[in-house]
Amino acid sequence: MTLDKSGKLWRGDNFDDLAEYIRYFRAGGYPVATVVESRCSGCDGCTFRVSIDEEEATQRACLTCGAVAFIGDSAEHWAGTDHESCSCPCGGEEFAVAVGYALFDDGEVRWVSVGLRCLKDDTLGVYADTKIDYSPSRHLLSQA
Repeated sequence: MTLDKSGKLWRGDNFDDLAEYIRYFRAGGYPVATVVESRCSGCDGCTFRVSIDEEEATQRACLTCGAVAFIGDSAEHWAGTDHESCSCPCGGEEFAVAVGYALFDDGEVRWVSVGLRCLKDDTLGVYADTKIDYSPSRHLLSQA
């Protein structure tokens, strides 16, 4: 399958398709300079369950080894009891994850978008879209 833009929801079957969707989404309305695939630091897995709280802080749990990690600076904003598991319109809750970064001219991060590809039906979506209002912020580029 290749990237399918024909319906209301885009579908894709790999990281490149998800990256293209995130670039199309345009983080905060800004061009996305780079997209990074989320990988588990424990086992290098790339399939996750994802939770987001009301502030759009994002946590992912590896489906291979169970390791839990935050995306970007989410640990600083995580409301431990007030979060929801992400789910696709099809009901799927297992995802490939990629993070898109819109940057300022000096390379600092302006905006972060968390994109998910459902592993059940390949639907693509951006589930969190967060403005970064501090500097320095380049460290976020390594926290997908």
